[in-house]
Amino acid sequence: MTIFGPLTRAVALAGLLLSATAGLAPVKAAPADVALLKSYIGEWRGRGVMIGANEETVVCRLSLSEGNQDKVNYNGRCALAGTNLSVAGTLAYVDASRRFEAAMTSNATFTGIAVGQKRGSGLVFNLRERDQDEEGKDLSISAQIQLSGDAIQVAFEIVYIDSGDSLRAEVPFSR
Repeated sequence: MTIFGPLTRAVALAGLLLSATAGLAPVKAAPADVALLKSYIGEWRGRGVMIGANEETVVCRLSLSEGNQDKVNYNGRCALAGTNLSVAGTLAYVDASRRFEAAMTSNATFTGIAVGQKRGSGLVFNLRERDQDEEGKDLSISAQIQLSGDAIQVAFEIVYIDSGDSLRAEVPFSR
């Protein structure tokens, strides 16, 4: 079994905050789509479990604020086993693509764009990426962020392609 190192855990935490979540330029978003994004502006807290070789508690906070051009900016931080991860990004409805998108950068060198869709009265963002860990091993990274009602739910998984070993986490956020 692969032992997950600090960089792998940091990438996992980045996914949680994006996944939470999370430089797009919408031209002219529909008012209802902008209102839906802005309904999540505020301070969020989350606590969950990351399961890999061991089970560890993950504690996160996430701040969403109004950005330029109908965007919502976010900044987040998670703590896990002495490792801290910070992420920042933008949520937007992009008219040119006719979809919601979340862009993210992190202090773990992980970046990505998640595509969002309306589901009922909320939004679901999905991210699927391939990357390598600090030892050059291929990883499959998937994350889902659900914004629904007055809650945000983040689910994240890293799978080592060669061995099938995995690291997964779920973190519910509330205001």
